[in-house]
Order: sequence, then structure tokens, then C-alpha cells
Amino acid sequence: MFNAFIKGSIILAIVFALALGAAFIYAYEQIALDADKLINYKPEISSVILDRNGEKLAYVFKKQHRLYARYDEIPGFLVEGLVAMEDTRFFEHNGVNPDAILRAIVKDVKAGKFVEGGSTLTQQLIKNKLLSNEKKLMRKVKEAILALKIEHELSKEQILERYLNEISYGNNYFGVKTAAQGYFHKELGELTLKESAMLVGIPNAPSFYNPLRHYKRALNRANNVLYRMKSIGWVSQTDYLKAVKESPKVYKTSLTQNIAPYIVDEVVRRFNGRLGDIRTGGYQIYTTIDMKQQDIAREAVSYAYKKALKKYKENPKKTTLNAAFVAVESSTGDILAMVGGESYKRSVFNRVTQSKRQPGSAFKPFIYQTALDMGYNPATPLTDLARTFEYTYKGKKKIWAPKNYEHDFKGFIPLREALVHSRNLATINLVADLGINTIRDRLAFLDVPHIPKDMSIALGNLGLSPLKMAQIFSVFANKGHMIAPRLVSKIIAKEGAVIYETRPKEIADFTTPEQAYLMTDILKDVVKRGTGRNARVKGIALAGKTGTTNKNVDAWFCGYSPSIEVISWIGRDNNKPIGKGATGGAMAAPAFAFYFKKLLKLYPETKRTFDIPKGVFKGEYEGKIELYTKNSPLPSIKKPINPYEKYLNEDNETISVESDTGLMETIKIEDDLDEAKGDALHPKRNVPMRPVSEDSGELF
Repeated sequence: MFNAFIKGSIILAIVFALALGAAFIYAYEQIALDADKLINYKPEISSVILDRNGEKLAYVFKKQHRLYARYDEIPGFLVEGLVAMEDTRFFEHNGVNPDAILRAIVKDVKAGKFVEGGSTLTQQLIKNKLLSNEKKLMRKVKEAILALKIEHELSKEQILERYLNEISYGNNYFGVKTAAQGYFHKELGELTLKESAMLVGIPNAPSFYNPLRHYKRALNRANNVLYRMKSIGWVSQTDYLKAVKESPKVYKTSLTQNIAPYIVDEVVRRFNGRLGDIRTGGYQIYTTIDMKQQDIAREAVSYAYKKALKKYKENPKKTTLNAAFVAVESSTGDILAMVGGESYKRSVFNRVTQSKRQPGSAFKPFIYQTALDMGYNPATPLTDLARTFEYTYKGKKKIWAPKNYEHDFKGFIPLREALVHSRNLATINLVADLGINTIRDRLAFLDVPHIPKDMSIALGNLGLSPLKMAQIFSVFANKGHMIAPRLVSKIIAKEGAVIYETRPKEIADFTTPEQAYLMTDILKDVVKRGTGRNARVKGIALAGKTGTTNKNVDAWFCGYSPSIEVISWIGRDNNKPIGKGATGGAMAAPAFAFYFKKLLKLYPETKRTFDIPKGVFKGEYEGKIELYTKNSPLPSIKKPINPYEKYLNEDNETISVESDTGLMETIKIEDDLDEAKGDALHPKRNVPMRPVSEDSGELF
């Protein structure tokens, strides 16, 4: 009977052992998925956004700000300090330290509760990444099983690498590399022994040992780390004494400080989703921004904005006035500076990229360029008379009676002077002569959206963002070649591979360099003596056009130097009128001038004169020297007689529109507004007058 009892006990023991083994194997397999999160470790890594010179604009991240450090980047004495304090036998055990567990059990029994866990670094990593902090038996069992599996799959160095990248160092710094840059503004390889000891001491209680809040406490903790290292022979007496005396400088400035918020927001908006979550992918994103120019652009906006507030006596806390500014390198399309508003704190809305405002007269150069490309010359007389226009749109008859901003007319005016002084009637009559469809088709090639199908196209009656204006205005700034602005030049993945490089959208030869130069020369006069006089800057040639919309709702200045194009805008966020006298020349041009004055001091080598292409000539017309090209010859006959000459007063002053009601003629627009005609990129020449010979002499 006794033998039977022994046999039964043995059988029960075997069954129990098998059951326990089966349970262990089952649990081991069940937690394999959890272990995989550490074996195939893919933490959220912050991406960094840089300017063109590698200066950091900001880190972007989702929840945890983490910069990843490879094991070979981590200083040896930092690893030694960690092991000395947390798990001296780390390189000897297999993930679980029986001696430490026994010591912990004795202390727990004596205390009658959990007071010490006896966890290895591997177990601490598991607890931080996979499990809760609760001190329960089942959690400890699962932790031990996971530790065994992790140690079987990973090397000690890989475990330490994961540990030092996963843990929190306070101040929203996750990972030792983030903490080193945040607290000490140093890379890991630049850390001193004392700084490393401070980092070793923080994770034990990140809030308690935060060096920004409790500096002396953090120093004392670091000294404890150093003493432990010395006591086990890992630091010499000399190095120990030297390190104990050191008081490292700790920086309070946030590592996540964003010095160009409009730029950073725009990058995230453009690329988030295209590359997964850009905030967690660990990308290096190089923008085209030059932070030095970004700073002076901000100053330029602030200058013009404060000037506007003073003019209209408005409270900056209550005003609806705002501004936008973008500078682009003409030859590449690189955005050098972009200010989306007067204050990011007051409004995160980026008016450069997200707003759509009417450009008004700033749109006129596109009409005049079309005329030049169709055979007109800067000296060609244009009709500057009040007319009414009758046309049909969507089956309905419409009548339009526009006026000049100055409420007068001059009879006839050279094309150059019409644009220099932004004469509305001359422009409208020019549109009538060229044909609405001709202009619409030309603009469609520049990817201009929502082009008006009526005569209001002459006055820029369409919605465009300042960035879109920069794109299409590049046909003048870039010698007839349109290039779309770009904000990001390249993106580098965390592995080091370039995964994205931009190629801006381009339209080659929208017009020829010589035809584009005719426009540049006219726009130079706009700045020298026309509506853009407030944009003048001594020592550099500048060209540009003012824009003022109906009732002074929007004020623009769109211009360029020989190398940089700038779009400046001021208006109200509620689309209400700015106020009396709020023209593009008065409101937006000062920011343009401020920027270029600062730019010349910042970069004295900036190109200052425009190159004159071959094929541009000079000749005489009506006693004045004028430019011409093969495609835009000088007129050969004298300026037409003003049919309203008899209405001019003794001082030869022009007639006001208000007194002209009996003189207006009605022009019928016959364009089929629903059908495009001809080759828009190269329209059929429509020379208005017989040209002179082409031997008047080359300009250079």
C-alpha cells in the first residue's frame, strides 16, 4: 500500500510538472507578441526640420520627444554608471538575477509588503515598454518570462540601446540623446563624466531629480553614481574627485522651441500622411528657408504692420489688420523666407499659403506681357478714355463702366506709362483690344485658377494666395521662365537615405528673355517714379507692381531684384476695407523696401543689377529713347490725336470722368467666352502699328 502511495505521488508530481511546463510554454508563446515590440523595436522618433544651412527650426513629435541614439554613440562611462547603479551583474545574468530576487524577497517579507523588486535592467525595460508598474506577483512572473525571451533574442548591447532610448528623463525628454541635447546642449560624445552621471541618476525619479527644478538634488544624485563607480573600481580616485567638483551648466531653453512656426506648420501640413506620420518617423527635413532672411522678413512685416496701425490709429489687440510676406530665389524657386501673419501667437493661419485675396492692379503685368508678346511696344499708345463695355455672359447682357483710380483720363498714353501709373482705363481698353480669351488662355498655362470670363480680368478680379502670386510673377523675375516655389529641398530617413527630393513645377519659355526684360524695364520705372516709389532702395535695381483692390480691401507689392522675388500683402482678415489711402504703394511697398535694405547689409554680395539679354535694342520714338525687340518693334507713326483735345483746359489738364458722361462710347465685346482660341503660350502676333526698321542700335 505504501508503494502504491509512492507511485501515486510520483505520478502526480510528474503530471504537475508536465502541467507546469505546459503552462510555462503556453505563457511563453502568448507573450511572444509582446516581446516582439522590443525585439523589433520601432519607437516614435521625433523629426527635425532644418533651414537650408542646417540650422534647426524645430523638432516635431506626437506624444514623446525622442531622438534615437545607436549604442556606439553612447559614452562608455555612461553605460558603466547605469550598470553600476541599476544592475551590476547585467553582463553576467540571462535577464533574471536570482541573487537580487532573493534579497528583494527577504526585504519584502520583513516589511510585509512589496518594497523592492530585484529587477534587472532587462526587466526594467520590459516594465517601461510593455507592462504596468503594479507590484503584483503575476506581473513579476510575466516580466521574468519576457526577460528570458528578450535575452535569448537580443545582445546585451541591443538591450542597453533600447533601454537608453526608451526611458524618460523628465521635461518631456525621452531617450538619453534627447536629454543630453536638452539639458546640456551637447551631443552624447561631448558629455563629461559628471554630466553622464547626472543623466544616469535622473530616470530613477525624473521629476524629483529634474536638474531644471532641483539642481542640487540632481548633483547629489550624480555624486552617488560616481561614488558607486569608484567603489567597484570603474572610476579612478583622480577622475572621481575631479567629477565631484564639477557643476555642469544646465540650459532652461526648451529643446522643442519652434523658431519658425509658420514654416514648421506648413511642412507638417504638406507632408504628414505622404510619409506616414511625419512627427514620429525620425526624418531630417531640409527646407529652403534661410533663417537670416526669415528674421529680416519678420522685421519687415512688423515694420509695415506697425506703420499701418499708426496710420489708422488702431489698437493692436483689437485690430483685424494683418500681413503676409514671402521671398523666393528667382532662379530656383526656393522659398527663402515666409511670414504667414503679423503674429503666430495671435493667429496660426498662414496667409501666404492659405488665404486667397484679389491682387488688383498687381495682376496687370500679365496683361501687358501678353500685349508685348503680341507685338506691342512699351511706347505703343493705349487708349485712356472712359468707355462702357457691353458683353454677354452665360446668355445675359452685361454693361460695365469702369473708372481710373484718379477719376480722370488722358486720352492716349504710352503702354509704359499706363503700367507705371497703373491706369485702369488704359488696361481695360487693352484687354478689349487683345481679347479676353487670349489673356485667359495665356494665364491658364501659368496654372492660374478661377480666371474671370469677363472684363474684370483687367483689374485682377480673382482670388490668389501670395504664394501663388510668387509662382506666376516668376515669369518676370526669372526671364520668362516660370518656376513654382518650393519649401522642402530634401528629406532624409532615420537610416540616412535621401527619400525625397523636390523638382519644382516649371514652365519653360512662357516668354523669351528679351520680351520679359521689356516688362522688367517697365516695372523698374514703377519703382523709380510710379506707384511703387515707396519700394525704392539705394544701391540696387528693383522692379515691381503695386496692387490695390476696390475700396482698398487688399494692398499688395509684388516685385523683385536681379536674384530674389518678394510678395508683400496687407489687409484685414475679415475682408473689410483697410481705410482711406490704403494703396499697395503706401501699405505693402514699405515692407518690401525694408527687407532689401536689410538684405544688402546681411549679404553685401547680393546681385544688384539686371542682366540685359541679347536682342534688346534702343531707339527713339516721339523724342524719347525706348527699348524694343524683334517681336516688339517701335511704333513708326506719331501718337494718335486725342479726339477730346478740345475738352482739355488751358493748362492741358486731363478731363475728370465725372464730367465725361456725354463723351463715353460703348464697346461691344464679341469674344465667345466659352471657347478658347489659338496657341496660348505663343499667341498670334497682333502688331497694332507699322514697325520702324530694326537698326536703331543694340542696348549694350
